[in-house]
Amino acid sequence: MSSCILRAAASAHALMLAASLAAPAFAQSGPMDEPQSRDTVIVTASRDPEDPPVVAEARERLSETPGAVAIVSSESYAGRHATGLVDILRDVPGVYIQKKWGGDTRLSIRGSGIGNNNHLRGTLLAQDGIPLNEADGAGDTQMVDPFLARYTEVYKGGNALRYGGALLGGAINMITPNGKTAPEQGVLRIEGGDHGTARAHASVGGQFGAWDAFGAVSGYKTNGSRQQSEGQWQFASGNLGYTFGDDQEVRAYVSGGYIHQQIPGSVSLAQALSAPDLANPANITLNYQRDQSVQRAALQTRWRFDANTVLEGGVYATHKELDHPIFAVIHNVSDNWGAFGRVDWTGEMFGMDADLFYGLSYRSGEMDAKQWQNFAGSRGALTAQSYQDATGLDVFAEGRLFVMDGFALVAGGSYGRAERDYRSTPPSAIVVTDSETYDWFAPRVGFLWQNPDGLQVYGNVTRSVEPPNFGGLAPTTGGFQPLKEQDAVTAEIGTRGRSNNFVWDVALYRAEIDNELLTFSVNPGLGIPAATFNALNGTMHQGLEAGLDWNIMDGLRLRQTYMWSDFRFTDDPQYGDNNLPIVPEHFYRAELRGSVGNFWIAPSLEWSMSDAWTDYANTFEAGSYGIFNLNVGYTFENGPMVFLDVRNILNENYISNFTPVVNWNAATLAQRNIFFPGDQRSVYGGVSFTF
Repeated sequence: MSSCILRAAASAHALMLAASLAAPAFAQSGPMDEPQSRDTVIVTASRDPEDPPVVAEARERLSETPGAVAIVSSESYAGRHATGLVDILRDVPGVYIQKKWGGDTRLSIRGSGIGNNNHLRGTLLAQDGIPLNEADGAGDTQMVDPFLARYTEVYKGGNALRYGGALLGGAINMITPNGKTAPEQGVLRIEGGDHGTARAHASVGGQFGAWDAFGAVSGYKTNGSRQQSEGQWQFASGNLGYTFGDDQEVRAYVSGGYIHQQIPGSVSLAQALSAPDLANPANITLNYQRDQSVQRAALQTRWRFDANTVLEGGVYATHKELDHPIFAVIHNVSDNWGAFGRVDWTGEMFGMDADLFYGLSYRSGEMDAKQWQNFAGSRGALTAQSYQDATGLDVFAEGRLFVMDGFALVAGGSYGRAERDYRSTPPSAIVVTDSETYDWFAPRVGFLWQNPDGLQVYGNVTRSVEPPNFGGLAPTTGGFQPLKEQDAVTAEIGTRGRSNNFVWDVALYRAEIDNELLTFSVNPGLGIPAATFNALNGTMHQGLEAGLDWNIMDGLRLRQTYMWSDFRFTDDPQYGDNNLPIVPEHFYRAELRGSVGNFWIAPSLEWSMSDAWTDYANTFEAGSYGIFNLNVGYTFENGPMVFLDVRNILNENYISNFTPVVNWNAATLAQRNIFFPGDQRSVYGGVSFTF
């Protein structure tokens, strides 16, 4: 299909989105007569009759938030080839998540961590409320198995206050199944496909009187679609719970994972578009790869004291080890531990209905970081060693007061404190000791209005603060760089609800940011650590995030998400009002799903509608693209579910992601090797048995 035809088809989808978004405003209000598909990600105040109880309860709880939130149930991707966070979050409005290679994914919510070359920054990633990030805020998107999550909560921006979050991007929290909430007592799932891909997953769970238990294991391997991209993942998770009474339980969690992933690296624009299967030659010569293991344990409780008060709390510990041959052989060993507690209360204040949550979260971590010379992936001489200790504390509260029927005023905030202690040791020429402490108060005010049919309108203003992590503060052994904490004030207003055959979620936001933490690549072809700097005169992030599910008729549903992102400097002495790189201004996804009985077919479109700037000087743009996918499947009566998943069905060559540079025109040819080619056409199939 030609580029013109592709753009025309995508434009038609975009016009359908615009028309559909307008439709709910003129539709008859009232509960839906027809049940909605239970794979929706949109939170509404009225229950979806097809939602499993645990998912319905989560949606109801999140619908009390005066801001943009979402729920992704495991049912939404059960019939697809899902390998990581990119497959969980693809349909969540306002979440920009794009694969670079293997399991490495760029994740940004409202511009959080924009341009961060590797790993994750600006968004809290958690499992069962326990951070997957290090204590300094740095994180990874790779240690995620979609089939170890019963559902996933997405709290955008300041709406993550429930977890003590005060980050621009908010929080993503994956909830593990247990013996009471697992959709089936037993599951066996087998998949295979192009590039030598194979996957197996098994889980079992159930209740035994007051006890319940769940356990799961997963294994995945692939030869990769590019040179130097072979990988394998193994995950295991289990939990054991004991119920003392109604809404009173104690639960122990253990989990672990191992990832081995070769790294093909970024290449030139010409190579990415003409030979997307090739790797950066330096990555092959130095045998770039990533080997990481993680072990986690936690003990948690949920304890209802009375009809009005319930406590959730826990303690946890995590051990991580990373062996990472890149420009050097990096070996990091880290230990993190923490504790959290949160109380939810409902009742009356001043003769009016009210509710309140309050609590605290504490985390501490230490890392032993070493670097050796890299000889084709093997260690040479030790070149650097440092010890990095971090602590974090958040004390938070938020309350709602219903000043009239259906209308609540909301106020809250969090006090945060973060400490960074650093010490380099020989073989560094000079032993350096450095430390920094940050503390702040982040207030939040808002409102939530709901009519009797469940239509909601909300708004809020929230401050967010992000202290720099060790990757920005100490990219070398020379001590801390002069970085300030990123400080933002974000205002948002939105609406969500159902009307006839429509379910919608639309939010408009604007963030004014001081000292935004930005990164650029010194030389991506060699993997040299990126430089981090604070924007001088402030930046601005504003945008629109919209999701719409339209049940056109029985058995036919159109799902659409659209994201407008306007991120730019404001009167910067060097960059003026230039756009920030990475995220395209307009991004759109659509899926048309038809089902007859137990058979379904779902073609989908991913359309990056705008070119995206590659540099802060705004001298060069990466091209827009559109790709089509196809998912089909069948569930046998009292038997297995089978599916086929075809990605990039037209085999388009495109740029899925890139690393920002300061000025493209001034960059050398080597410094322009910043592009990650999108995956070529791939076909996967699988079968899932339930017991």
